[in-house]
Amino acid sequence: MTQSLAPAAAPTSAPGPSGLSRPRRVLRAVAVLSCLPYLGLKAAWIAGSHVGIPEGSALLDDRVGMAVINGLSVLLDSAVIVLALVLTRPWGLKVPAWLLAFPVWVATGLLAPIMTGFPAQLVVKAFDGGRTSSPGREAFLYEWVFTVVYTGFILQGIALGALFVLYARDRWGHLWRGRVWELPVGVVGPAHRALAVAAAVLALLPLTVHLLWACGVTAGLSEGRAADRTADFHVLEAVYVMFLVAAVAGGFLLAFRRGRALPVTVPLGLAWVGSGAVACWGGWLALASLGGVEDLADRPTPLMSLAYAGQMLVGFLVAAIGVYYFAERSARAARRAA
Repeated sequence: MTQSLAPAAAPTSAPGPSGLSRPRRVLRAVAVLSCLPYLGLKAAWIAGSHVGIPEGSALLDDRVGMAVINGLSVLLDSAVIVLALVLTRPWGLKVPAWLLAFPVWVATGLLAPIMTGFPAQLVVKAFDGGRTSSPGREAFLYEWVFTVVYTGFILQGIALGALFVLYARDRWGHLWRGRVWELPVGVVGPAHRALAVAAAVLALLPLTVHLLWACGVTAGLSEGRAADRTADFHVLEAVYVMFLVAAVAGGFLLAFRRGRALPVTVPLGLAWVGSGAVACWGGWLALASLGGVEDLADRPTPLMSLAYAGQMLVGFLVAAIGVYYFAERSARAARRAA
């Protein structure tokens, strides 16, 4: 987001060094501690350990590629610790808006599908008698690794999300007050509507293919991916559909001022979470499908690549609507304060 989001003066409601509330201290501790299991596993794998990795796992076939991806994962999860400090320390109020908002948006995008998808997978597994995993999944990682890592991710998402909401309310709460119909003329305009329409059009391809894959259709999937499908796969595809709809709906409601009685926080929340999820996971899936894939059957098909690229574009377009919205409202607030 743009620098103009920063208020003219630091808000008086922000916590001071000795005035940090107990809930914020607890949330910060949860965010930091929940990173440790994942970081510990990744560090062990980079060092050459096979803890949690069965013999014959595909992860052991490309040690260099695995080290690179694990190193990137460590950097991403370490950023959660940095963000937890920024959101709870007095000096965090001086961080430029764009420098804080972008990593929080990425963290939101990466964690939100896990926070919804993993519990849904557990529910499906409970009703399916635990038969959701394919025979090849345990050859990839032991089941306990998924439980430990995803539980940590969910705790990170809850703690970091709550901290950011509290921080953003203190610093920028005046920018999302009111209802959609109360938005001043000019806050949303032709540029927003053009972006919303473009996002909706571009979302048609990834939305369609993810919906088909969630329903069991294998068209467009690589041979390896089609053969490796489980109930977990179908749940995740349904989750991708849900976040694509959320992103497009949030951008559309905001740009066309639909749902006029809704609080502004509703379309903003849909646009924030939805755009982050589809953009970040589209990028991550594209990266993961291209790295270390030696078997032709496992390489992404052109349709898979188009779907992932479409997701990213939709996410960035909807995010741009939010950037314009906040920049305009921030500029208006600054003019009134001058």
